[in-house]
Amino acid sequence: MLYEKLKAHAAEGSYPMHMPGHKRNAAHLPHGLPYDIDITEIHGFDDLHAPKGTLLEIENLAARLYGSDKAFMLVNGSTAGMLAAVGASINRGDKMLMARNCHVSAYNAAALFGAMPCYLAPETDIETGISRGIDPKAVDAALVEHTETKLVAITSPTYEGVVSDIDSIADIAHRRGIPLLVDAAHGAHLGFSDRFPKSPIHSGADITVMSLHKTLPALTQSALLHVQGALVETDKIARMLSVVQTSSPSYVLMASIDSCLRLLSSCGAELFNEYVRCLDDFYAKTANMQQLKLFRGSCGATKINNHEFDMGKLVISTGGSSVTGPQLVGILREKYGIELEMAGVRYALAMTSICDTDEGFHRLADALVDIDKDFGNVQRIPASGVRAANFVHVPRQAVAPCDALNKTGSLFPLRDSIGMTSLELICAYPPGVPILAPGEIIDEIVISYISDSIASGLTLRSDSHALPSRIYATSEHL
Repeated sequence: MLYEKLKAHAAEGSYPMHMPGHKRNAAHLPHGLPYDIDITEIHGFDDLHAPKGTLLEIENLAARLYGSDKAFMLVNGSTAGMLAAVGASINRGDKMLMARNCHVSAYNAAALFGAMPCYLAPETDIETGISRGIDPKAVDAALVEHTETKLVAITSPTYEGVVSDIDSIADIAHRRGIPLLVDAAHGAHLGFSDRFPKSPIHSGADITVMSLHKTLPALTQSALLHVQGALVETDKIARMLSVVQTSSPSYVLMASIDSCLRLLSSCGAELFNEYVRCLDDFYAKTANMQQLKLFRGSCGATKINNHEFDMGKLVISTGGSSVTGPQLVGILREKYGIELEMAGVRYALAMTSICDTDEGFHRLADALVDIDKDFGNVQRIPASGVRAANFVHVPRQAVAPCDALNKTGSLFPLRDSIGMTSLELICAYPPGVPILAPGEIIDEIVISYISDSIASGLTLRSDSHALPSRIYATSEHL
């Protein structure tokens, strides 16, 4: 495997008259970082942008393991995969049908490559504010309306684990000869146990992008792009990846990808069986909570539907309590020493993986049960009392995002910006789903949501970094 090959090379004692600049000199390096295996594309270690040896073997292993026609390693995260997928699938001016709850990387890809996005707005679960899956009928209707569409892009599973009906959506797109791109950044673990939803690769997705580091044992930025079927030109994907990925790929990250894939190949079934057992125990232990509830399916259902929800995402609804999601995260951090992934206004999210332990699951379950008891008979926060955490509203689009990016504007106070055209992207981060994109008209709904989110303790991010007080926009007619 690549890691062992790198360690053996380090042990040989050859002197590195090549990059990187640390030269593996431990006397000048912080302890604990893997400098000894951090090399460049020297003889015998292949080239990520034209792999023929060791690195090609890793990509072939990934394709076999996941069942795709071709797999590419990503060392710039799923973001690089999304950029390359869009760039290889459209020409400037083409229409791109995308879910409104896609990650910012999809929006940035549309802007960079000149796509004209048309949006699919998922419905929202009233109890939590979580976006439901994309309705295949909505995809069909949108493609009837936008006949020139060249690419369909959706996110499945979402940050919170909601899975769309990829089989039906792929069939609808393929009947028109349109490829389907699925951002499965949070779904690299799918397909290894029948207790989880299928991987998009097995459901007809033409391009699937997944972050190994999010739900599997791999270093941050380790990801894969899979190609399946005849609607995507693999060579164009490869060329575009050479554009958007670094020309100096990290061998540490590639070794991490290799190690992760080999672990799954050798003992994935055993690891996932234990993982499912831990999850079942956790859900059983928290089943009788009265104020906090575990979201276990679409529409706030209490029954798991494996085709709609990834049970490895522990979505804790606070809708039946007097606390918000950010407040629950704070309680778990300060009183119990447990750090969750993120919080929406009405829920908090804990991410799990095959690397979690019995002790970890028991610790979180005990803490939640303890917190739930402390609430007592508190007054329930009305669903209308605070806006949904996952904002699904499509403002009117004045110009394509690519055209708005080149415009010059000014910073305006929030209320003064209503009616103007946004020149920046604004999102809650995490999960990185945009509230407002470049080229869209700022309306009252957007401003109210931004204000409510800030007041509720959510973290908002804008390109200008001028929030919470101002938005970069223009009053000119574009």
